[in-house]
Amino acid sequence: MANLVKLSGNFLIASVIEALGKAFALIGKAGIDRAQYLDILTNTLFGAPVYKTYGKLIAEEHYTPAGFKAELGYKDVGLALSAARELKAPMPLASFISDRFLALIASRGGDLDWSALALLAKRDAGGETPLRQSE
Repeated sequence: MANLVKLSGNFLIASVIEALGKAFALIGKAGIDRAQYLDILTNTLFGAPVYKTYGKLIAEEHYTPAGFKAELGYKDVGLALSAARELKAPMPLASFISDRFLALIASRGGDLDWSALALLAKRDAGGETPLRQSE
């Protein structure tokens, strides 16, 4: 049970990271200052440490050294999905995030902090990233 609680917590963190990445990609396209946005976000609606910690990493695009590698995020979300299948509890968001981690790993981002999921959102929005676009 403790393992499932840990895995479900990591799934929630990965969900926050994915949402933050998309939000930063959106405001970045509009030319909004990332640091100011983070300050407004974390001092109003989302003051929880997970938003402050990962929001700062995403705003500064600081993905190394990894506090928790993307490879480990992929593993934990996969384990949560396995438990969900066994318990017959659909988790479509977890499936999506697992695929996002897989895309990050396939783009040579497996050793980056798992907050580097934000690079995929930035790339998808047409932004420049260090990730390999295609070969």
